[in-house]
Amino acid sequence: MKFILNTTFKITALITLLFAILVFNACNTELPDDVLKAGSISARISKSELILNEKSSSSTEAFTLSWSTGTNNGTGAAIAYKIIMDIKANNFSKPVVFQMGKAVYSRKFTVKELNDSLIHYWGVAPGTQTELEVKVVTEIFSSPVSSESSPVLNCKITTYKPVSKTLYLCGTASPKGSDLVQAIAMKPDANEPTIFTYQGQLFPGTLKFITLRGQELPSYNKGSSEELLTLRMESTDPDNMFNIPLAGVYKIVVNLLDLTVNIEKINYPAYADVYLTGTASPNGADFTKATKLMQSSTNPFIFTYQGVLKTGSFKFATSLVAGSDQDMFVKVDDNNFSIQSDGSNNPEWTVAKKGYYLLTIDQQNNSITIYREKLFMVGSATPAGWNISNAVQLTEDAIDGCVFTWTGNMTAGEFKLPVNRNSDWNQDMYMKVDDSRMYRHIGGQPDDKKWTIATGGTYTISANIETLNFSFIKQ
Repeated sequence: MKFILNTTFKITALITLLFAILVFNACNTELPDDVLKAGSISARISKSELILNEKSSSSTEAFTLSWSTGTNNGTGAAIAYKIIMDIKANNFSKPVVFQMGKAVYSRKFTVKELNDSLIHYWGVAPGTQTELEVKVVTEIFSSPVSSESSPVLNCKITTYKPVSKTLYLCGTASPKGSDLVQAIAMKPDANEPTIFTYQGQLFPGTLKFITLRGQELPSYNKGSSEELLTLRMESTDPDNMFNIPLAGVYKIVVNLLDLTVNIEKINYPAYADVYLTGTASPNGADFTKATKLMQSSTNPFIFTYQGVLKTGSFKFATSLVAGSDQDMFVKVDDNNFSIQSDGSNNPEWTVAKKGYYLLTIDQQNNSITIYREKLFMVGSATPAGWNISNAVQLTEDAIDGCVFTWTGNMTAGEFKLPVNRNSDWNQDMYMKVDDSRMYRHIGGQPDDKKWTIATGGTYTISANIETLNFSFIKQ
């Protein structure tokens, strides 16, 4: 009996030992190869001295901090980690703490986040060197909870002064002139916010770039050539300007890190977007809901709107910004427009009759054409046959220009409803969904769905190009 008990005890102890080894090895295989395991926590930093540079700073790695697992002192308790940073002079009295959680053994820090923290949180002057202290502290979830700190690491870091996050166009060549308060905002690049772009109208004159609207300094002025910038900080510094010799549309790209500028006259419209607004437009006079015109794929100066206009008035905005204090295309006469920017004088075109309209804006000539769509009928069932040049015109309703009717003799055959008599057939048409509905066929597309008249006689055709309702009734 004694022999059996001893043997059983030894087997049980052996199984327990083997299980412990397997668990330890399994845990170890989950850790990266470069992570130190067990023992007091230690940390290492990939660089001990840095000179930060803003270029691509948001994604560029400054240094990586990594640390060992530390130990739970045999308790089996979980371990969490946090990074504590402060500048050396503070002795960790004003720290930044990063809670890293469990099973995390490294953390990368970007150039931008280090520079921002040093300047804006710790008040380090841009362009100076300071010493950063870093340590990793564990939280061991034993009972009671305990902790352990790694030795302090040091890194000497030289900060940079971030360039302006805003830039404005100012000068006699600008559409807003030299008024600092009205200076035109340039658009920062989504990926490189230190690069700014302006595309729009310029006039013969001079220009420079200010960083704060309403303030002359600091500004970026012409450097030693037409392609270089210089930062002007004091009123006593030279106020050299860039010269624009000819009126036209220009694209300007400014790189504040490289202190470069490219000013190029381009064959492109001053306004890349045009919006229809006013009581006659589909969404009324709310600028934030204005309807965007379509830009031609073959002529970038041409913008069109095709759709229903209500009785009322309309004009064209150049953005979806609420309020009328923006550049707008306003009426000179029925064929021409001018650009108004102060919001005080915005004459509009009037729509006396609701209808389906084609509006065409030409920014090259500041011209506009306004056309209310007509409706025709063509096909073997109609008096015109398939001779589209003689297509039968439907009668427009006296009040609603989207409603068309026709009554007359038709023969057995087919028909559809073009919007003009162009003999090349490459135009929009209204075609059959069923006997009570229609759709707008886009010119050039292969679909060709026609209505069919089974027996000849007198028919009344009715079509609503707004609601797309359709009927043909034999009298």
